Amino acid sequence: MTINSDQLVQLTVAAAEDKKAGNIVALNLKEISLVADYFVICHGNSDTQVQAIATEIRKRAEEKGARLRGLEGMDTARWVLIDLGDVVVHVFHRDERDYYNIERLWSDAKVVEFA
Repeated sequence: MTINSDQLVQLTVAAAEDKKAGNIVALNLKEISLVADYFVICHGNSDTQVQAIATEIRKRAEEKGARLRGLEGMDTARWVLIDLGDVVVHVFHRDERDYYNIERLWSDAKVVEFA
């Protein structure tokens, strides 16, 4: 079973929502970057919540046949990066998100709206 990037971004957002992630933003990078089709950015309010969000996203993605290419930052839970190929997920601790402000770095990207 394969999942395309549009389905995968929806799945990652739903998984983050289920774990009560804060301020979930999905950026469409298709026209501006070769790095990925989408970035999903969200945050948790504690180390435990950050790890729970990242674990849920990874679990659901793998269940749908997405290949995990990389997972960094689970040990410190300050900024967890989940590389799913066409979708890269950034799960920040609330304090770190404000500091790095990667939404500003990718301000040319369109924000994806979900119904």
